[in-house]
Amino acid sequence: MKQSNRILVVDDEEDIVELLTYNLEKDGYDVKVAHNGKQAIEIAKDFVPQLILMDIMMPELDGVEACRRIRQMAKLKDAYIIFLTARSEEFSEIAAFEAGGNDYISKPIKPRALMSRVHAFFKRETLGIEKDIIPIDDLIIDRSSYTVTQGTTKIILPKKEFELLYFLANRPNHVFSREDLLNHVWGRDVYVIPRTVDVHIRKVREKLGDDYIATIKGIGYKYSTKE
Repeated sequence: MKQSNRILVVDDEEDIVELLTYNLEKDGYDVKVAHNGKQAIEIAKDFVPQLILMDIMMPELDGVEACRRIRQMAKLKDAYIIFLTARSEEFSEIAAFEAGGNDYISKPIKPRALMSRVHAFFKRETLGIEKDIIPIDDLIIDRSSYTVTQGTTKIILPKKEFELLYFLANRPNHVFSREDLLNHVWGRDVYVIPRTVDVHIRKVREKLGDDYIATIKGIGYKYSTKE
């Protein structure tokens, strides 16, 4: 049940906290609130949220450092952290992901888009396993036949291109470095250079379009779901 799905909202702007809390509780989520990084860490220790919505610029302790400390706690290392920030500088985005963040949403926040990501996260948590067929956006990714159906068009991808798309689509909006993708898709026992990932991403985009796999500068790639 959604009541068991715990979300920690961390932001020093009261109007944003109220907006997020209202929308999350309306959908049945168990929500707790913190107004700075220090409060977030203390509350998270006992609450153990599965999902944390974290502002970056806050008093006491900023979101990046709070995220870094949360990742050091065994019972919180797998919490899914979505950063919320009005800052658009590239260094801020990179710092957020390097600290252990999973996703990044710019303010002003669109409640519908945010709730879509929250629902998608908990749906994946409930399933807990990879599926042979992934219906996502306007794609149907079928692992049993190594085919991708886009609308009414069936597309055959070479094995590694398909496996790369399949891996990312199974974890939408989660950012993976090139090294992560090499390890998961090609395997640790195969020697390939990080540039190999870039080449395969480019080939997937040539066949499906540029709207599915997003580049996170300085970090890697993610499957970016549509609103």
